[in-house]
Amino acid sequence: MTIAEQSLELLAQVTAGLPGGGERRGGQDEMTVTVADALASNGHAVVQAGTGTGKSLAYLVPIALSGQKVVVATATKALQDQLADKDLPFLSSQLDEPIDFSVLKGRSNYLCLQRLNEAESEPGLGLDLDDAALDDETLENLRLFAETSKSGDRSELADVSDRVWQQVSVSRQECPGANRCPEGESCFAEKAWRRAAAADVLIVNLYLYAIDVAIQCILPDHDLVIIDEAHQLEDIVANATGRYLSPARLVTAAASSRAVIVDSEAPGEVEKAATMLKNRLETLVGSRLPKGPPDELGRTLDLVSGRVADLLNDLRAVPSDAPSDVLNRTIRARQSISSVLDDISYLRWAVDDEVMWVDGPTHNPSLRSTPLAIDQILAENLWSQRGAVLTSATMPLNATSQFGLPSSTVEVGVGSPFDYESNALLYCAADLPDPRNQQHRESQLQEIESLVSAAGGRTLALFTSWGAMQQAAAHIESRVPWTVLQQGEGSKAQLLKSFIENEETCLFATMSFWQGIDAVGPTCNLVIIDRLPFPRPDEPLLQARRERAGADAFRVVDLPRAAIMLAQGAGRLIRSATDRGVVAVLDPRLATSRSYRWALLGALPPMRRTKDRSKAETLLRELRRNQ
Repeated sequence: MTIAEQSLELLAQVTAGLPGGGERRGGQDEMTVTVADALASNGHAVVQAGTGTGKSLAYLVPIALSGQKVVVATATKALQDQLADKDLPFLSSQLDEPIDFSVLKGRSNYLCLQRLNEAESEPGLGLDLDDAALDDETLENLRLFAETSKSGDRSELADVSDRVWQQVSVSRQECPGANRCPEGESCFAEKAWRRAAAADVLIVNLYLYAIDVAIQCILPDHDLVIIDEAHQLEDIVANATGRYLSPARLVTAAASSRAVIVDSEAPGEVEKAATMLKNRLETLVGSRLPKGPPDELGRTLDLVSGRVADLLNDLRAVPSDAPSDVLNRTIRARQSISSVLDDISYLRWAVDDEVMWVDGPTHNPSLRSTPLAIDQILAENLWSQRGAVLTSATMPLNATSQFGLPSSTVEVGVGSPFDYESNALLYCAADLPDPRNQQHRESQLQEIESLVSAAGGRTLALFTSWGAMQQAAAHIESRVPWTVLQQGEGSKAQLLKSFIENEETCLFATMSFWQGIDAVGPTCNLVIIDRLPFPRPDEPLLQARRERAGADAFRVVDLPRAAIMLAQGAGRLIRSATDRGVVAVLDPRLATSRSYRWALLGALPPMRRTKDRSKAETLLRELRRNQ
């Protein structure tokens, strides 16, 4: 019996054991066979799997039977938690032998015992922090956490600020390694890596996986990778493989050095250079630098480089017989500053296949450079070394070429089992003024008010800009009796929890809520999308990609990204077989544009469509009465 046949047999057994009894889904079976074949042949596959396919079990079941070491890389913490806390434990419970799985995060997610020791012995040494940042009570709580936690993972702590955590954790660039650290044997991060090396299935964040692809030295060796939420792969790999320099990074480097070279003027000189860099960069925020740093910025980078090099030389002069805690701090500072120096050298000149620009905020602007395309990086560092399955509910049409996958890659489209035709209505506000018209915003606000009133709250409103979200929230909350939550008033998790637990609540949010959000049931009967999510024309990386695409720029760069994002936003409505409701797109171009409307509509689930607002309101009122 082939692994594909075994996988289908096990999948039937596992789905039958789901709470309430599972049902066979043709799409899930097809995806399971595709993954099994990739495992058997060390091959590559791209699977577009609609919402409700059950794609996690579709790839976990053949993994469990393969006997191979597999990494599952996800783009969101929600999916990572679902795999580790629900799907893998459930699958293990259905097997004769449980699956040995582990979760691995970036090093800075784990408490550093050595830094905690140093903070307790000399709190605040060399740190530019508020006096209360690491007070006695905070240190006592952190020590209790260190003594009781098995993982040392920050996520287990209820309330710890970024400012505090930065002083008791280390980045990959800072860590001296277990062999050179007094706490190497007890290190939480090292224990996590050892667990990861022993596990058959390893769950990681896609950003961490992208870094491993770039430098090839973080993750244990493995036979195959599953990249879930793969529509985000291009942006995440580009971000992870890029370089950056900011004033805050220089100030942090100076502070870490001051703890061990107290008589040196070098840290102060680096801080002065950080101010000079800030003054140069803040006038360039939003600018792309196709020819590399302008002359004045180039001279500033040369000065910064010299002062950082002086600081590194002073650190190298710390005697080898210094106390162990001083040596450990010195090693961390050297490594961090060497990394800064490398990035300055890289950023000093333009590279043909890289895009360089300056972004904000103005109080800490950054000089950045990132690859124009990631296909070659992935082809050389990933696809040539192991098999892979890429999956998402929304995959780019040209995924194989965009990601540099081999021509032998299998491409499969698996539809959703949900009945969109019966359960969902797509309403396009075709009568609204064009979004570029001054009257558009006022008309749109009235449209939102009417739809929210018909739904009785129960609305997830998605906006393409922060200003539009705030204006709409202020308008609606003064005119309806239901609570209107808005992004920025709490953490993403807190807002989503309140939205789900209080059915008549509205949640207004921007781009980070367009994907990875699950609000099952009557709490979300209406999804509003304020306008078609075309990317900004002034985004530097996309500008460069448009130039490379030439006359095909809109079709190759802008339209695919808008289609995927629109489908992701609309996909927030139907999250289970019993969900019903309306997706309202308040951008008339979806109904009127002859050049691209069908490309956008084709990316959406097969919902009924209407341009008549009264039909949308009638359905929303009906749902409201029946809930």
